[in-house]
Amino acid sequence: MAMTPGLRKFALTAHITFSVGWLGAVIGFLALVVATLTSQDAQAVRATFIAMELIGWFAIVPLALASLLTGLVMSLGTKWGLFRHYWVLIKLLLTILATIVLLLNMQTVSFLADIATKTGSADLSGLWGELLHAGGGLLVLLVTMILSVYKPRGMTQYGRRKQHNRHKIN
Repeated sequence: MAMTPGLRKFALTAHITFSVGWLGAVIGFLALVVATLTSQDAQAVRATFIAMELIGWFAIVPLALASLLTGLVMSLGTKWGLFRHYWVLIKLLLTILATIVLLLNMQTVSFLADIATKTGSADLSGLWGELLHAGGGLLVLLVTMILSVYKPRGMTQYGRRKQHNRHKIN
């Protein structure tokens, strides 16, 4: 099912917006983690734990889900297809993996923010894991962006079969 040019441009704009937003929110989260690891101010550390939870649940998670959804729409509605090209498939798998890891990690972020809120102190040992998660997430998002821009060649078996069948019909 091919999209009309206007719908394709709208869907692409939405996908880019959500994906870049996700990337930016992760960078903001990472900045909070680094600021917290280097701060000596207990109040600032406590506040950043709370801010990390808010950014996670109200920015990063919705943007990740919206990026995944719009990416599926784009792949299903354009010539690239969902299973035709390796770069699309790898991008999909990375996005799904990043979203699952994000959702699982947000439980830890919420736990750390809850401790900071209830006790007035923060468990800084949990921040090294957050640094790893945010840094790894940023790396995965950069890889998916590179795949989108360069679109490396290589069709899947399914894609080659579809292309072969299309040429036989024409």
